Amino acid sequence: MKQGRIIKLISNDYTVSLNGIKYLCKCRGIFRNKNIKPLVGDLVEFDEKNKIIEKILPRKNELIRPPVSNIDQALIITSVKSPDFSSNLLSKQLVILEYNQIKPIICFTKIDLLENTKYLDKLINYYQQIGYTVLKNTETDKIKQLFKNKISVFTGQTGAGKSTLINKIDSNFKLKTGEISKSLGRGKHTTRHVELYPLNGGLVADTPGFSDIDLSSLSKEDIKDNFIEFEKYKEKCKYRDCMHDKEDVCAVKEALKEGLILEERYLDYLNLIHK
Repeated sequence: MKQGRIIKLISNDYTVSLNGIKYLCKCRGIFRNKNIKPLVGDLVEFDEKNKIIEKILPRKNELIRPPVSNIDQALIITSVKSPDFSSNLLSKQLVILEYNQIKPIICFTKIDLLENTKYLDKLINYYQQIGYTVLKNTETDKIKQLFKNKISVFTGQTGAGKSTLINKIDSNFKLKTGEISKSLGRGKHTTRHVELYPLNGGLVADTPGFSDIDLSSLSKEDIKDNFIEFEKYKEKCKYRDCMHDKEDVCAVKEALKEGLILEERYLDYLNLIHK
């Protein structure tokens, strides 16, 4: 029995990589009977001769959209124009990643389409201040240094430029890139399957974009706990279980009044806990 990693999934065909050799495998029938679904990124034990995946090793994390496991970091490709910047979508993405203990890296794209970058500069300063790595897609050299010995995922709104950025980092990819549909105001899905590609000493997935994220599996407390800028204020709240919403004495709301918490982020938080 060998141990490898699933790097590609199309239909029920799983490509398992071991020491640079790729094996096209099927899963044991018992997987289907038990509703076990291997994911790209899974470490697996497989029968090298018969090309059968026998066992999935424990995952450290997994995402549903994109369906990838054992991720170290996620580059959130965030368009500032066409499609317009969505604070709410970015907050959803950050909550999901924080909850799954995946390091988020925010990468702003299409900056050249802006007439004025004052608001963008404010956003960059805020997200950096609360602890996030923030880059512009023009900072190619810095982006290239992120991947060594990491499994990374590119995620973000459809049409934000994920495939375009990967192609810019390594032209060998030549991934299909799509134009924004002007009539619909959103991108055409151009990435047809999930696959891990070798990139600068690591592995990276280019995955289908999405414009909605399901947080239904998270409680209101989960959402609160993964707005990271709230952390340093919560001990000062009057109530131990403060939700930073309708309570009469709340350090988070005080920080908001003082301009220490971005208003858009707080409104995103309220929107998410009241859905």
